[in-house]
Amino acid sequence: MRCLSISQPYADLVASGAKTVELRSWNTRYRGEFLVHAPLRVRAGDCARLRMDPSSLVTGAVIGRATLHGVIEYPSAAAAMADSARHLATRSMLAGRRRVYGFELRGASRLAVPVPLAGRLGLFEAPAPRVPDSEILTGLLEEEQRYGLIGHH
Repeated sequence: MRCLSISQPYADLVASGAKTVELRSWNTRYRGEFLVHAPLRVRAGDCARLRMDPSSLVTGAVIGRATLHGVIEYPSAAAAMADSARHLATRSMLAGRRRVYGFELRGASRLAVPVPLAGRLGLFEAPAPRVPDSEILTGLLEEEQRYGLIGHH
């Protein structure tokens, strides 16, 4: 499956559905579901601006998934700033860019358990995670227990 590394705190905002446009300096023809990867880098200044605790953010792992629905080509940084409610970038982050591409995201969701993975540049193909049989069994038992609790209320 395709995967895209997005610096924290933005990866968390994408996985939660609060950020619906991801800005890039490059375009893509890819459309479809992809994994949201949070690299090791955390943008502390952006965490402070967005009132997020950097110590609570998962890094070095796949934390969610979303669907890349389309790409907006902003002709200038000023045009991109008009859409800032969707991408949460600041004017200084866009300064000097001639073209900005906004990946329109839909259907974002967070993974129940982050999957450790080293990131790469661009949309890359992520290897299928290997989950030990014991973790699969534990997950099934927890799901059965939750179902039992819900069914008895």
